[in-house]
Amino acid sequence: MTDTDLDQRDPLAPYRDRFVGAETPLVYFDGNSLGRPLRSTGPRLAQFVAEEWGGRLIRGWDERWFHLPETIGDDLGRVVLGAAPGQTVVGDSTTVLLYKAMRAAVAVRPGRTEIVVDRDNFPTDRYVADGVARECGLTLRWIDVDTAAGVEADQLAAVVGPQTAVVLLSHVAYRSAHLADMATLTAIAHDAGALVLWDLSHSVGSVPVRLDDCGVDLAVGCTYKYLNGGPGAPAFVYVAARLLDEVSQPVQGWMGASDPFLMGPHYRPAPGVRRMLSGTPPVVGMLAMQDMLALVEEVGIEAVRAKSVALTEHAIALADERLPGVTVASPRESSRRGGHVTLNHPVMKDVTTALWAEDVIPDYRDPDGLRLGLSPLSTSFAEVEAGMERVRLTLERLGG
Repeated sequence: MTDTDLDQRDPLAPYRDRFVGAETPLVYFDGNSLGRPLRSTGPRLAQFVAEEWGGRLIRGWDERWFHLPETIGDDLGRVVLGAAPGQTVVGDSTTVLLYKAMRAAVAVRPGRTEIVVDRDNFPTDRYVADGVARECGLTLRWIDVDTAAGVEADQLAAVVGPQTAVVLLSHVAYRSAHLADMATLTAIAHDAGALVLWDLSHSVGSVPVRLDDCGVDLAVGCTYKYLNGGPGAPAFVYVAARLLDEVSQPVQGWMGASDPFLMGPHYRPAPGVRRMLSGTPPVVGMLAMQDMLALVEEVGIEAVRAKSVALTEHAIALADERLPGVTVASPRESSRRGGHVTLNHPVMKDVTTALWAEDVIPDYRDPDGLRLGLSPLSTSFAEVEAGMERVRLTLERLGG
């Protein structure tokens, strides 16, 4: 079946027109790093400046802005996280929220001495874990994983134990797109008495997430990839309801206090997940993702996932057919793969540079990996085919 046939049969194909730049010949293979903006984003931001910021001024805090982190957090929970209300809040960067969530998790397990993390987790996750371990006098317990795969149940079971305070895992591996078995891995950690902190940055908005059903303790994720929140859009943090009365986070700011306007001498945490906030919420930065959440809710996350699977399967089939000498460094079984595909070849770093100059935009990840991030609602099958043909021609030109 040709890419034209696939696009004609794709029930989600009409949604592509809702994204800025979709009408251009540029091939965008980096939606898992920064999503295209929706056409509605510009008018939404302009309306906010003119009417809320410019018109209501400081009154906006009382009228809407103060509760926006929780309002959008509940929307995230309902639409893409599988989380009941009152457990998710938006604010800070992914790195800052990882730090706050990890410190909170360690504090809930006093006396335990280890943080478990895999060596191929995203650098920020490893760096934050290292910093928290040094700060709290803990030890990192490493899981060695294949860079073309990810953490499996037997690997986790081999390292967790009575000294494990928290396990830090990514739902989708940033390099390989390996899709972790969230329910099984969470259960293994719980059997050892540990908490689990999941990084959802490469899955949220592309892969269905069921935090409540899987018994997850804490989770964080960014909103500028598949949620199209824009550069530097704030991240989110989830804390299971059963832990909300226990957790305390280390960056005690006025917006996370029980009465921010009391301005009293002592900090008292707000009830519920609002205690995970610190400073003034980034209101403008939250706005773009609202339209994307509405779109995902309209389409349904299961339909988004089905399109994602079809796109990545198409890319893998084209790689097998047209790219001799290239290794697919992502799981071939769709149930074990997230929303991107990594292709390995010794010259892929140079290939990436050449492709960018030709308006074909993948990204590169060591070792030798060309990563194709296929955002389901803004990527067409024809775009995949055109991009893969440019990869073939560039590899030939560079001696691949």
